[in-house]
Amino acid sequence: MNDILIQNTTAFFEKSFGSAPQKIVLSPGRINIIGEHVDYNDGYVLPAAIDKIICFAFEKSNSSKSKVIAVDLNEEFEIDLTQEIQLTDVVWTNYIRGVIKQLQDNGFSFEGFNCVFSSNIPVGSGLSSSAALECGMLFGIKELYNLTINKVDIALMGQKAEHWVGINCGIMDQFSSVHGLENKVIKLDCNTLEFEYHDANFKDYSLVLFDSNVKHSLFTSEYNTRRIECEEGLSIIKNNFPEVKSFRDCTEEQVLSIRDKMNETVFKRVHFVVKEIKRVTKACEALDNGNIELLGQLLFETHYGLSQEYAVSCEELDMLVDTAKADDNVIGSRLMGGGFGGCTINLIKKGHENEVKNKFANLYLDIFGIELKFYDVKIANGTTLL
Repeated sequence: MNDILIQNTTAFFEKSFGSAPQKIVLSPGRINIIGEHVDYNDGYVLPAAIDKIICFAFEKSNSSKSKVIAVDLNEEFEIDLTQEIQLTDVVWTNYIRGVIKQLQDNGFSFEGFNCVFSSNIPVGSGLSSSAALECGMLFGIKELYNLTINKVDIALMGQKAEHWVGINCGIMDQFSSVHGLENKVIKLDCNTLEFEYHDANFKDYSLVLFDSNVKHSLFTSEYNTRRIECEEGLSIIKNNFPEVKSFRDCTEEQVLSIRDKMNETVFKRVHFVVKEIKRVTKACEALDNGNIELLGQLLFETHYGLSQEYAVSCEELDMLVDTAKADDNVIGSRLMGGGFGGCTINLIKKGHENEVKNKFANLYLDIFGIELKFYDVKIANGTTLL
């Protein structure tokens, strides 16, 4: 599938600019195996790059002007690098403008370029197509003009570009897009950016995402509320246990012992966070030991916590996970991402994928009248030069 994408992107470039590209860059989307809503609560996440990518073709334009063509949107824009860079109404172009601005603000010297890009990352499904766009664009300009930029700085500049566009994302998406390795997950500390790789050999199981095709508009307001509730809970914990500096120093026993000092909502939020941070460590151990069944069990536990304690699920996602739990061919399932819609991530016994997909698609259509989409994913390398 990626080979065809690369061929088509290259051909489109040649047709548009009358020459072969000088550089081809592949930049992936990402999944998060476990560790949800803990990035801003001082926990660890466990993301991986996947084999869904944006392919970029680049050449120097030998001028101060850059022309960028988005094949899938059938749109293009031109930007003069000598002019001040500003936000526009055409949203997709702002991510690229943001990247150029980051490079300029950080003192990197480069000239204009021509670029064509095309993607097979499903947009809006929580697979971080925006991070793939930012990191691929940064990587391409770096390669084209031999700039010295390490992987961490590519991720950080990608994140800052997204902030400039107006989306206050954490570092996980860009970090995993750049640092991904085939068949490895990344245990990442979102505060210090320390990370380690763990084997992700799913052996007898396939990773399949079920796209609920719903997006409930609660996300932004509820997200801010969750942050406030967690801060309140942490301050109560610190008052009772002065040795605790953050959620990762805290045990479930400590939280349970002061349950009566918090309101029930704050208790639930905090209880989920403390357990989820521990689950990431357990998931790494399960992967290291090749115990994929245990990993599946942890996914179910995370979903229960996200649904019942953190309250970021919805009836569509709960139905998908409840159905998975009752199906012997699915050993783990949970909502992935912020919640209130988007995808569930599922571990399915190899050889049973089509049977499971058909069953879920029919049930989902019957209950909600909505078509369920499926994405088969494999864990793949991060942003790279072809």
